[in-house]
Amino acid sequence: MKKPMAVLLIALLMPAAFVAHGQTLKAQPDSVIPGQANVREPMTAPNVAVQMGDTLFLRQPINFSHQIHAGTLGINCLYCHYGAEKSPVANLPPVGTCMGCHKLAMTDRPEIQKLTGYWERGEQIPWVEVYRLPDYVKFNHKRHVKAGFACQTCHGPVQDMPRMYQYPPLKMGWCVSCHRANLDNPNFPATMDCIACHH
Repeated sequence: MKKPMAVLLIALLMPAAFVAHGQTLKAQPDSVIPGQANVREPMTAPNVAVQMGDTLFLRQPINFSHQIHAGTLGINCLYCHYGAEKSPVANLPPVGTCMGCHKLAMTDRPEIQKLTGYWERGEQIPWVEVYRLPDYVKFNHKRHVKAGFACQTCHGPVQDMPRMYQYPPLKMGWCVSCHRANLDNPNFPATMDCIACHH
């Protein structure tokens, strides 16, 4: 393709890409940044979200607190999200991981009894996704964990969150700024190649 034709084609397709991007974001459920009611899914379905102070959070099937588990108890993120160091996906822990402790710990608590119910029925917990990228973006947890980045670098102070919420904006500029800052990392240099994140 000749260069002027390629430039024209890009100029014509760019606005369509931005529109598609906006539509994708609106269609995806999302958690909420504190102080903002920015759940992207319409709030018409019952039990979609719960209000805590000025903040609206997606309602989860079990009121799991990272503040207790990662904060007070100091459980390493990779104990539950073990996929983060082995694969692109961090994984949500299976019920068996939770029951490793909760067969014995706090068994009289209502939320633990809900957890036990899932375990006894052989069901996985239907967690509502807090972090979701558009389909045209790929992110590899393993590469970032192996490069020595703490989970909090991207996910924020999870150990202080009684309810999980989306901490970063997940905008392209946010990711690119980190990649730029790590271009000269002696052990794990970041890349600015588009194909690293887009496929």
